[in-house]
Amino acid sequence: MIIVDTSVWIDYFNGRPTEKADVLDSILGIEPVGIGDLILVEILQGFRSDTDYRTARDLLTSLPSFGMLGVSRAVQCAEYVRILRKKGTTIRKTADVIIAGFCIEEGHSLLYTDRDFDPFVEQFGLKSFP
Repeated sequence: MIIVDTSVWIDYFNGRPTEKADVLDSILGIEPVGIGDLILVEILQGFRSDTDYRTARDLLTSLPSFGMLGVSRAVQCAEYVRILRKKGTTIRKTADVIIAGFCIEEGHSLLYTDRDFDPFVEQFGLKSFP
């Protein structure tokens, strides 16, 4: 399963011709794409237009969805942050830690543009897509 990070979805919905938004466009309906509840909140809260909101909501809720956190994953995510901090790396957003932790623990690939995911690829085996 490929989980797509919020930043890629935002570029996609805004029609920004970025490399990762183009990848997303090319895999929708072809590759298995899923969404986490946290990502869903981050995306949908940004829409100003009711029409655009409904269109995005309908598309995104048609994808397989996952709850991304729970007590054991919360503890594991805190461990990831502590390990990275000891190595001199600071992750700016807790949401990114949760998304990375979910993908690592569940074995999903992540399509992203946010550089905060790179240490998870390098240190913990997060699978970057493509």
